[in-house]
Amino acid sequence: MAKGPFYRIHPIVVGTKVFDKGMMTYQHDYGKEYVIPIYCWLVEGADKNILIDTGLLEVIKSEFRENAIGGKIYTFEEGLAKYGLSPKDIDIVIHTHLHNDHCENDFKCINATFYAHELEFQTAYNPHPLDYRYMAEFIEEVDQAGQMVHIKEKTFEVVPGITMVHTPAHTKGGMSVLINTEKGLLGISGFCVIMENFDPPAKIKAMGMEAIPPGTNIDPYLAYDQIIKFKNMVDIVIPLHEPRFSSVETLP
Repeated sequence: MAKGPFYRIHPIVVGTKVFDKGMMTYQHDYGKEYVIPIYCWLVEGADKNILIDTGLLEVIKSEFRENAIGGKIYTFEEGLAKYGLSPKDIDIVIHTHLHNDHCENDFKCINATFYAHELEFQTAYNPHPLDYRYMAEFIEEVDQAGQMVHIKEKTFEVVPGITMVHTPAHTKGGMSVLINTEKGLLGISGFCVIMENFDPPAKIKAMGMEAIPPGTNIDPYLAYDQIIKFKNMVDIVIPLHEPRFSSVETLP
């Protein structure tokens, strides 16, 4: 039996995006409107307050968006307040990657240490025109203040039982987060996908595909392999933008 510490994770919806489903599912379901939740994930069980990503700064709330994801949308402050916390109470922020929708509230966490892969900083500060999802202004001051840890390793243990693993698929420096829980090893993907990417519909499996790469990726072949590798690495798969967790209070 696995040894502790064991953690629990609270998904908090801090924004949404309405776009073409093909932004999630490479080569499939283009032309279908789809709403994804933008999460930050509060990890319970450590002696520190730990978040994975910080979500969007400007949050649009509407009945349409909440019905589409099946859960409530919060501002960053509202989401943390559910658990008796404020941004200044956060000790650690683990970043899956540094696209703007995952780090816009970083500056509010004035007492936090942040962890992200070095390749994410390189891209954010010197982006290719295709990398328009990076907005360095959301991380630059925090980085200059010395709060950002630039990870260069393929695996990095943040605290006992919580490990970041380099999974370049959606971005060059994408880091998936492996978390020890009482029900096994839970993995939050470091790439922007939904559950369908890990468990494709029958028509996709009939084509011999075990997975669907992220709709936005650095290399579709590499991304496909990373999804398979990640799925085999953990007991519980948590895709970064799966809507079903919008109505879930605690994982696993």
